[in-house]
Amino acid sequence: MADDAAAGTRILVGTSGYSYDDWRGVLYPEGLGKDEFLKYYSLRFPFVELNFSYYAMPTARSLASMAARTPSGFLCSIKAHRSLTHEPTADWRKDAAAFADAAAALAAAGKLAGILVQLPYRFHRTPENRAYLGSLCDELTDFPLFVEFRNDDWFGGKTLEELDERGIGLVLVDAPDLKGLPPDIDAVTGKRAYVRFHGRNAEAWWSGDNVTRYDYLYSEDELAGWVPKIRRIAKKAELVLVAFNNHARGRAVTNADRMTQLLL
Repeated sequence: MADDAAAGTRILVGTSGYSYDDWRGVLYPEGLGKDEFLKYYSLRFPFVELNFSYYAMPTARSLASMAARTPSGFLCSIKAHRSLTHEPTADWRKDAAAFADAAAALAAAGKLAGILVQLPYRFHRTPENRAYLGSLCDELTDFPLFVEFRNDDWFGGKTLEELDERGIGLVLVDAPDLKGLPPDIDAVTGKRAYVRFHGRNAEAWWSGDNVTRYDYLYSEDELAGWVPKIRRIAKKAELVLVAFNNHARGRAVTNADRMTQLLL
């Protein structure tokens, strides 16, 4: 954990997910049981982005158990289930209620940094999508929220003003320099910030899967280039979450460790 001296802001650096078999030998000892991964991870990093919740609806019981396995002060963000972001149905409000019930267990344990609403590239800035996003945020309004847009449509108009008025944090991304992806900005909304490092694997971005797309190791210069930007962000935010999503082959661990050192 790093602290911005001027603003008193906590900067928490961690990874997107933690339960990867190919992290054995990088973060986890070879013989460590997977049920011990989270506890071991929490001794190394102060924050984790839980992404299993995108694929399977979490329960209050499972999240309370996870919270109990981590030390005091450790925080989790939790990715919204795909039924709320990528595959909404007519019953999405029921799914939102189920997700909120689970997230409340993390909040009650003092371990919830926020809910990550990651939207797909195809989710463009249309009146219908704006209305849906507003309604979804209303359903989850009891929790700190972060929204990640995957295209550049949303960075015009009054999107950032509306997020700020609602107290919702904008997710900033590091990704390949490709047409249509979000711009490189350092805006802060809702007095909280979230930076996600997806890697710069341009060749696999459109054609890769959820492993190959993010198979990228940041160089020292690439990480160092973000340090002054993160510090600027920290002067405008009460909390800054930094998550490395380049999880293939433990590269997120390597880069998160180095970013932590650079921010000291």
